[in-house]
Amino acid sequence: MSGRRLISFDWAMKKLLRSKANFEILEGFLSELLKDNIHILEILESESNKEDHRDKFNRVDLKVRNQKNEIIIIEVQYEREFDYLQRILYGTSKVITEHLHESDPYSEIVKVISVNILYFNLGQGEDYVYHGSTTFKGLHSQDVLQLSADQQELYKKDTIHQIFPEYYLIKVKNFNDIAKDTLDEWIYFLKNEEIKETFQAKGLKKAKEALDILKLPEQERLAYERYQDDLHYQASMVESSYTIGIIKGVKQGIEQGIEQGIEQGIEQGIEQGVEKGGKQKAIEIAKNLIDVLDPKTIAIKTGLTEQEIIELKQK
Repeated sequence: MSGRRLISFDWAMKKLLRSKANFEILEGFLSELLKDNIHILEILESESNKEDHRDKFNRVDLKVRNQKNEIIIIEVQYEREFDYLQRILYGTSKVITEHLHESDPYSEIVKVISVNILYFNLGQGEDYVYHGSTTFKGLHSQDVLQLSADQQELYKKDTIHQIFPEYYLIKVKNFNDIAKDTLDEWIYFLKNEEIKETFQAKGLKKAKEALDILKLPEQERLAYERYQDDLHYQASMVESSYTIGIIKGVKQGIEQGIEQGIEQGIEQGIEQGVEKGGKQKAIEIAKNLIDVLDPKTIAIKTGLTEQEIIELKQK
């Protein structure tokens, strides 16, 4: 049995999840994804703090600090972006530099986790959740480099990968709607905007109450509907531009191929004909080309003189 239709997660991030009263929803999602008991201390400034929906209606992001002083970037992206991986790398790097003061030692570098909810097909891969982290592996012994006891004490980390940024990519459209665990229950909601009665994942009970479309004030509900229309319109524009681009590219490629093929065929035919038939064959070829090429070009291709071509044309 399906649950009532709910507000999309990106709209909730823009309007509802910034409130401390709703931290439980975001904490539940992050706890299920990161397999940790996440507690959010504060919402930090991010690009999606902009109020005008025209600024970013294809991408919404939220930046939070958890109880471990880690910074987690949660982003929802709808539009196809080929350099998306490079952009999220830039995003985590920017956060690191923004939160390191000039007088701080490098040991104070903040841990950044980038969580990306994607509604477009990124790269090649069949799974719907991908995790990326940094490790150092020996080229000869194949062992994984570990932190020393002193480094663990200094950094307050157990392993090297805990120092470097981590990335989670959730490819929503790859999910087959079969919830096998509590994380899948969250992804089901992200894809279908509904929560089944049987779902038990952290935060979903609160989400079911707080994100009910029918509980929105009329003005907010209308704003949400306009936002959804914007997303559909933009998706249509992107798809149309992409499809038209492919059609034009194919057509242009075919035309160029035909033109090049004809030109190459004419040249090969002329060369072979001259070789086999001598001047008489060249004359016959020239007669066939009189209405196609100019006398100078025919002369170059056949070995005849321009005057001979002109005389042939007058006959």
